[in-house]
Amino acid sequence: MEVRVGERLLCLAVLFSVLCVDSVLGKYVRGVVNTKEDWVFLTRFCFLTEFGRLDFRFRYPKSRCCQNILLYFDDSSQWPAVYKRPEKNCYQKEAVLRPENNQVINLTTRYTWSGCVVRVLSCVGGRSFRSVRERWWYIALSKCGGDGLQLEYEMKLTNGQSFWTQHFSADEFGILETDITFLIIFSMVFLLSCYFAYNLKGRQLLHTTYKMFMTAAGVEVLSLLFHCVYWGLYARDGVGNGSLKILGKLLFSVSFLVFLLMLILLGKGFTVTRARISHSGSVKLSIYMTVYTITYVILFIYEAEFFDPGEVLYAYDSPAGYGLMGLQLVAYVWFCYAVLVSLKHYPEKQPFYVPFFTTYTLWFFAVPVMALIANFGIPRWAREKIVNGIQLGIHLYAHIVFLVITRPSAANKNFPYHVRTSQIGILLSSPKGGEGAESFPHHAYGNSSFLGDSQPNFTELFSIQSVSQSAAYSYLVQVLSCFSLQHPVTATLNDDLSDDTKVKPHTRHFTHLSHNSASHYLSVALPK
Repeated sequence: MEVRVGERLLCLAVLFSVLCVDSVLGKYVRGVVNTKEDWVFLTRFCFLTEFGRLDFRFRYPKSRCCQNILLYFDDSSQWPAVYKRPEKNCYQKEAVLRPENNQVINLTTRYTWSGCVVRVLSCVGGRSFRSVRERWWYIALSKCGGDGLQLEYEMKLTNGQSFWTQHFSADEFGILETDITFLIIFSMVFLLSCYFAYNLKGRQLLHTTYKMFMTAAGVEVLSLLFHCVYWGLYARDGVGNGSLKILGKLLFSVSFLVFLLMLILLGKGFTVTRARISHSGSVKLSIYMTVYTITYVILFIYEAEFFDPGEVLYAYDSPAGYGLMGLQLVAYVWFCYAVLVSLKHYPEKQPFYVPFFTTYTLWFFAVPVMALIANFGIPRWAREKIVNGIQLGIHLYAHIVFLVITRPSAANKNFPYHVRTSQIGILLSSPKGGEGAESFPHHAYGNSSFLGDSQPNFTELFSIQSVSQSAAYSYLVQVLSCFSLQHPVTATLNDDLSDDTKVKPHTRHFTHLSHNSASHYLSVALPK
């Protein structure tokens, strides 16, 4: 049973995209409040030390006078001391503010800085923010001791006037530039993989696992493209298009899942030491990848529906996030076991599996370690931009390492493939295809016969290098049986091609240079 990767992942990815909802707040914030509560949270923003600016427009009936806009910052004595503290009433929540810092905007005509006019109170004004470092500011509405709140609001929160900073919260600075940089680098990686694939195809070595790598790299490029477009639109108007960001996240997750599945398959020897995965192995892989994808879906639903906008949270700071980290560790244990089994049966593959295992051990642990550092070690006002750069860097590391160890060069001693794609079908269709044919013959490298150009080596297109002459003879008979000749065919195997060897008419010859440099001459007598 062959592993069908793309179809399963695509179906689950479509479900993933349907269920996901974008949770990012726009920096143009507008809405209506009508509640019996006397204190409510409106929005938050991370302002720069010198250039933070809030411009607002508030409207509410004069009969509901007088309401206050409260400006909290992220000090432990301010926002954390009042948010989600049901034991504190409205007056106690207002008491933590410092009047000398102008943290209260009284929405009345008596307060000059409120910008309010009579009749329907329409308040138009602004506020500048300065602090010793970048800070999260939280905006709330209150009317202590009143009969509830009613307000139409519109706020524009900015950081300076530059295209790269104006509409961005300080924790988002540099994300657009970082995404553009990685888009260029990943595009180069993808184009280089396409060039290598062209060479591999010409030599009949373009296997399924390499195609999976190309898929992961191509989807990563599309993900970064959609993210760059989203952030570019956002930088222009402060709103952007949330659907583009959802699609970018979806493609990023699909790229990660395809790459993870490819690593497990290579660890199990698929296309390196065996032609296919066993039925039980395919079932286990299908179940694991389904569980992993469903957990991803739950993570994004949880982030969209249950993350509190009044708190600065990270995607992995949730039960689903910790579940993903656990599944990553399970995948690593499976990966270790698969590599060890492959090396036990094919020790000559050490030049590939040793660097493969070492480099991707770091990759498997990088994601959980990054998540833990983001949750507990990075300041919240810098978390998003730092995590974005680290996450993209981890993905780039994984792709470049694979590109290097699979480059089709005679100087590459780590090259994994030695059986050609045209031979796999013959192996699987042989009389023993159900049993031993799924394992390849033993051979260290597949790079010794690389030519200078991309043309195939026709002397090896239908040959499997082996360690014995009897195996070569047996395989030759299998090859000829696939030609479906109508007349009987006889084959002879000669150890040496001496000077007095006479080639009879109507004889077809196959010359093959095996890995131990011993020259074998195969002749097949055809009927006249």
